[in-house]
Amino acid sequence: MKTRFGWIFIVLMVCSSVVAQTHITVDNPDTWSGEALRPYIGQTVIFDVPMIICGNANGNYTVSPWRRFQPESHGFVGTAEYRSTMRINSSCMFSLSNVPAPGTKMKENSHRCGEKIIGLKATVNSTSSLTMISGTWEGNTRADLEADLPDLGDYRLLVCGFNLENYYMTWGSMGAKSYAEHQSQRAKISKALKKINADIFGLVELQQGDEAIAEIVSDLNANLPGRKYKYFHDGNEGTFQKVDFVYDANTVTPISTKPASTDVEVQNRKKMMCFIENATGERFIYSINHFKAMTGGGEDRRVNESRAVVELYNAYKSNNKVHDNDVLIMGDLNCYAYTSPIQVFIDKGLIDLHRAFHADSSYSYMFSGLTSYIDHAICNETMYGQITGMSGYHINSDEDDKYTYDKSSDQTMFRCSDHDPVLVGLKLDSTLSKSLEPYVYSEGFTDSIAIHNTYDLNNPNAQSYFAIYNIDGIPLCPVTEIKYTDEMMQQKDKVYSISLDNPYLPAELKKFMPLPSGLYILYIYYKGVVIHEKFIVR
Repeated sequence: MKTRFGWIFIVLMVCSSVVAQTHITVDNPDTWSGEALRPYIGQTVIFDVPMIICGNANGNYTVSPWRRFQPESHGFVGTAEYRSTMRINSSCMFSLSNVPAPGTKMKENSHRCGEKIIGLKATVNSTSSLTMISGTWEGNTRADLEADLPDLGDYRLLVCGFNLENYYMTWGSMGAKSYAEHQSQRAKISKALKKINADIFGLVELQQGDEAIAEIVSDLNANLPGRKYKYFHDGNEGTFQKVDFVYDANTVTPISTKPASTDVEVQNRKKMMCFIENATGERFIYSINHFKAMTGGGEDRRVNESRAVVELYNAYKSNNKVHDNDVLIMGDLNCYAYTSPIQVFIDKGLIDLHRAFHADSSYSYMFSGLTSYIDHAICNETMYGQITGMSGYHINSDEDDKYTYDKSSDQTMFRCSDHDPVLVGLKLDSTLSKSLEPYVYSEGFTDSIAIHNTYDLNNPNAQSYFAIYNIDGIPLCPVTEIKYTDEMMQQKDKVYSISLDNPYLPAELKKFMPLPSGLYILYIYYKGVVIHEKFIVR
């Protein structure tokens, strides 16, 4: 009898342990918060949604069911989008302790922001603190980025805008503090530029004069012997910052020996050049910029700079050597997507490529645990049809700051700057330049899109949340919920069809249809994962 009761006691203990491991499901992303964990403080829970690393300073991790964004990246101050982002940021972040280092095959010993923990099992310390027990890691590793550049489509020319975080050849308050530090910075930057292998680089935060840019070009030509990189001799020696171009003379030719520029608000930080593609004779205007820092004056100063870039473009395109109106504006504009300086460009009919290609998910920079993009890529409508793809290359913003050249012996390309490079693929075609409209038209509403990779056949009560954006990233309808039924599971090919004859599409979406012809972005939130799909209405 004594032995039998012992076994009963053990079974009861095991059952108690299993029961205590509550499964936590995140339902509506607009309403769920850490307060839902209050009943489980001191207990073990398992999250049914992926938890994403959204902060990783010096081994201290924060996690959330979604990436945390600067509110001005999603909406103007005071709008519903802005308030929703503020609410999500404040209510769904948890500190996570006891995080194991990545596997021994990894070159780094800490996890990157954007990595997901699938099936996170953790002890709830409070409504904002968790202790990790187990989980499966997925995605956004260094190995992912080392394997290849982001998918930019079938491009012929690759253009890169990149803030190098003070690449100086003199040691002092800006950039490296010693020759040894500079050599470490140089090694990391060289590896990044080699990997990117662009036809044209627009570089930001270079030391004035030729010395710094000449060193970069020398390293590029040594690392990529098939290239013939050159730079513009500006003759302005000094200790201040500038922007400038580095280009491969084998693939492109500038129309002159000196870029056009404007010194409104700051000097040497707004430049423009028309490049000719050698193989085809096609051309475009490339504008590289570095606007006044957010800490260096009010937003009105950056508004002045946006206007100055537009004025420079209007004057430059009339140059008798240019012969083209296509323009691509890039650089660190030190402002978020929904701010007045960017609105200057939008009001002129220009297109924000971050939003056109990635809607709410795009980023290039992180500050205080919030991701955003202040490194912009903006074009006019005639240029848009010649862009095959655009993306931030996330080798820096997701990295722990401890990997910078002045804090670490790490000699990889990762965390070579505090900004991600922004990449744009081009397939120049002057026949497209003659059209003022980037969209493809035909008669009637004929196209629809069906998404098949978000189903969970084991969970008929799963929910998705949708929104549709136009090419400028402006939402055309509010976030709309679809809740699955058994019948819908049998008709999965039709459930997501964005068309009037879809019986499962909510009325909130249908009232916006048929959509006008054009290019749209479908946003889907599903089980903690955000998916963006582009589709064309012809």
